[in-house]
Amino acid sequence: MKDLQKASMWKRASAYLFDMILLATLAVALGVVLSLLLGYDGYNSTLEAAYDKYETQFGIQFDMTAEEFAAMTEEQKTLYDQAYDALLKDEEAMFAYNMVLNLSLIITTLALLAAYLLLEFMVPLLLKNGQTLGKKIFGVALIREDGVQLNTVQLFTRTVLGKFTVETMIPVFVVIMLFFNTADILSLLLLVGLAVGQVICLLVTRTNSAIHDKLAGTVAVDFSSQMIFRSTEDLIAYKTRIHAEEAAKKSY
Repeated sequence: MKDLQKASMWKRASAYLFDMILLATLAVALGVVLSLLLGYDGYNSTLEAAYDKYETQFGIQFDMTAEEFAAMTEEQKTLYDQAYDALLKDEEAMFAYNMVLNLSLIITTLALLAAYLLLEFMVPLLLKNGQTLGKKIFGVALIREDGVQLNTVQLFTRTVLGKFTVETMIPVFVVIMLFFNTADILSLLLLVGLAVGQVICLLVTRTNSAIHDKLAGTVAVDFSSQMIFRSTEDLIAYKTRIHAEEAAKKSY
């Protein structure tokens, strides 16, 4: 569609920032509730107690950088290895470690998914035209690339596949893996590749759309100036009428 009234980057960025603040707040609140229900704090306390026990027993510190480890004496490195081996052989500590890791992934995933479904799927269904609270405030709407209202499937694809799965959970999983020292070079390359791909989509595509919009076939437009058609039939009827009017003008 040639006359797409794309929303300015300022409006889109403002709406995005507003929505992300709401989403992060809701996700954190849901995460706290899930943590209480699933007993996360208990497992984390057990793990922290095990760390303290072996750090005190061997006179070392588990939490250190690679540079700090390299600067240790051979005797200190030996004590560190002994403490680490003792920790690995502690079945209760290892069980707590695995539970903390698994629950971190589960709680983060469920909390973010619920927040996305509520704020990025249910709210736009109620407000119409793909508008979140942020888009409503800053006058941004979502439509199909041909100017027709997006449907429920497109909104779900944009929210769950694009924003939640690709743009949020991939970075979140990498960050969690980094925190637990389980990330590898491939996961870091994936994160960099995703960031580069996002920038390319925003700068190069005709509609300056993010990855989630390209996956769903949607585009962010200025709500006050964009003509939005309720159906493909309405779009065809409009184009037919405009063509007829132009043809009638040429006959004179």
